Parts: sequence; C-alpha cells; structure tokens
Amino acid sequence: MGTTPIEARCDHCQQLRPLFLYEPDHDFHLTGITCEWCRREKQPLLCVRCFSAETLREEADPGSPEGNALAAALIEATERNARIIARQEEAAARDRAACEGIAEATRNADA
Repeated sequence: MGTTPIEARCDHCQQLRPLFLYEPDHDFHLTGITCEWCRREKQPLLCVRCFSAETLREEADPGSPEGNALAAALIEATERNARIIARQEEAAARDRAACEGIAEATRNADA
C-alpha cells in the first residue's frame, strides 16, 4: 500500500498540486563530492512536472572540472582495487589447490 502524495503549493511553480520530495539520484554524496543538489539546505517539494524538469536538469549538469576529475579518479581507483582483489582471490585459490594437492599426495604416499 503506497503513500499518497500531499497536496500543497509546489516550491518551484507555486501551483496547488500533489507534491513529492525531490532528492538527487546519485551517490556522490557518499564520496564527499558535493553538487548543487547535495548542497541544498532543504530539498524542495515539487509537483510531477517540476520534478521531471529538475531531474532532467540534474542529468544534464556537466559538473565542475574539479568534481569531474575527482569522480573519474574515484572510479579509476575503485576499478583498480577490484582488479587487485580479484587477483588476490585467484592467487589464494591457486595456493589452496596446491596445498590440497600436496596433502593428497602425502596421504597417498603414507597409505
């Protein structure tokens, strides 16, 4: 059972309509990158039309060169870390297989 939106004046167009709380659709706030939407003290209550316009504006925002560089560096570091972890897991699996092979050969030799 969903919640019914409240009906009040839209913070953007000031028309009386059902409203929704606008929240940015990204996770940059988790990385420390701040954008126009994350810096807002209070997220606006918007009607569907203004909500859609705000979403399109957010998606079209090119961002600052510094923010884009930081985001690219974070993405690259994350991908590099994932590759390192995958290599470590593969090496650990090879080591386990080698140890199991040695243990099996030892058991066979004792028998």
